Amino acid sequence: MTSSTVTLIFLFFSHFLKGILSGAGTAQLATTGFALQPAQSDAFVVPTNWSGRLWGRTLCSTDSAGKFSCVTGDCGSSAMECNGGGAAPPATLAEFTLNGGGGLDFYDVSVVDGYNLPMLVEAQGGGGNCTATGCAADLNGGCPAELKVRAAASGEGVACKSACEAFGDPRYCCSGPYSTPETCKASSYSQLFKSACPRAYSFAYDDATSTFTCASADYRITFCPSSTKRSIKSGNGKFPVAVDVSVGHGYAEKSPKLMILGLATVLLTIWWQL
Repeated sequence: MTSSTVTLIFLFFSHFLKGILSGAGTAQLATTGFALQPAQSDAFVVPTNWSGRLWGRTLCSTDSAGKFSCVTGDCGSSAMECNGGGAAPPATLAEFTLNGGGGLDFYDVSVVDGYNLPMLVEAQGGGGNCTATGCAADLNGGCPAELKVRAAASGEGVACKSACEAFGDPRYCCSGPYSTPETCKASSYSQLFKSACPRAYSFAYDDATSTFTCASADYRITFCPSSTKRSIKSGNGKFPVAVDVSVGHGYAEKSPKLMILGLATVLLTIWWQL
């Protein structure tokens, strides 16, 4: 990177709160959460040597005791600011490592830990490949029943779990004897997600089609883009059944160097009305 900072630009098409979490050994940024109204955008500057994850929290509310919580993506802080808390799955994640191997930024959008809302990441003014990535499809409406998270009040599907979270099987979690690229393979569930969102990570070793690089760029992260239209569907029009191959749960490093974005985390919250 040629400059000392990188700008992250956020665009929203629903009510949002944004939170920021820095990882182990990394200083927190100035804020770990703030609100954005529909169609509002905001930007903040991070160091070029920065790594972390970004995600949205949905269906958030504050109870009579003043405790803040969200149905999806909750970070467990009981407040608008996440204060070091990570996202509870399922949650769509944008992951960054800035100024990593070869001086490149590495970035991806992941549904390995499940999905709760559409997201796009676009590089702005960078050099190199700088491919836009994300998951703009609506995965909640067509989520298989065994993975679907429903709102208590309405019964509406508001998130879609990973097979790892739903079944806890090491073969779906890329853990234990299934923790290598040779033994961790795509399942019918991850293939379903991949079909809907070809550029998003669908299991832990999905690097070849899901990690992108750019140099000296700013990044625009759009939640709930207006292009969100379609629901997930398998190739034969049917939902899959559990199979004995793996869906990843963890996240491998995308670069030899994890800076202040794979370790730091940005969280965004959508306010939806039930």
